[in-house]
Amino acid sequence: MNISSGHSFLIAGLESDIPQVLTLLGEQGIETAANPDLYIRTFRQFGIDDAHELRSRASSRAIGERRVFVIAASGMTSEAQNALLKTLEEPPAGALFIFVIPSPLSLLATVRSRSTIVTLPVASRAGTPQSTDVRVFLSSAASKRLDILKGILEKDDDDKYDTAGILAFLTDLEMEASHMRDVSLRAQVLESIYRARSYMSDRGALVKTLLESVALLAPVASSVDTK
Repeated sequence: MNISSGHSFLIAGLESDIPQVLTLLGEQGIETAANPDLYIRTFRQFGIDDAHELRSRASSRAIGERRVFVIAASGMTSEAQNALLKTLEEPPAGALFIFVIPSPLSLLATVRSRSTIVTLPVASRAGTPQSTDVRVFLSSAASKRLDILKGILEKDDDDKYDTAGILAFLTDLEMEASHMRDVSLRAQVLESIYRARSYMSDRGALVKTLLESVALLAPVASSVDTK
């Protein structure tokens, strides 16, 4: 990510990737400790009110050379994306926007066209399933996939799912599927992933059912289907 090449970046990642994003910013001369011009926020679902607030904050004058906004969200509503368009088309002077979201490719084309998409190394995310596990998942029959999901769907002592881990799995799955040579197969797998992720942010979402739908609906890919 070269911040001199643009004003808006979409990073495929999770809230847990923010430290790595800050490291990248630091390597390019942006102070990340006690910097009043650095604004970091996390959202389960980035909505239209959040988009308006971001626009308002971005319009305020920077104390230093530029204002930097790092926004991590599990999802972003269509209304919020449309509200962001003017901000991305006509960014306030010196404003830099970095959106960390599990699936940048699921955003509106109009938002993607005004941003640079960046992918962080999968191995950098602690707790993220290894890419080999994702390949096994895609190349396995439904029964094997359901067995793999059992580990991902384990609950903690508070009887809650590891939402960050699940989103990381879907992100890694999407990255692997995006390399499929078969265009039709790739589209079907990605559609099942997008569908699961889009509903996961809903209150009361049946997480187990959503992941099982990916396991059952995504076509089986052979080892020669990916690069």
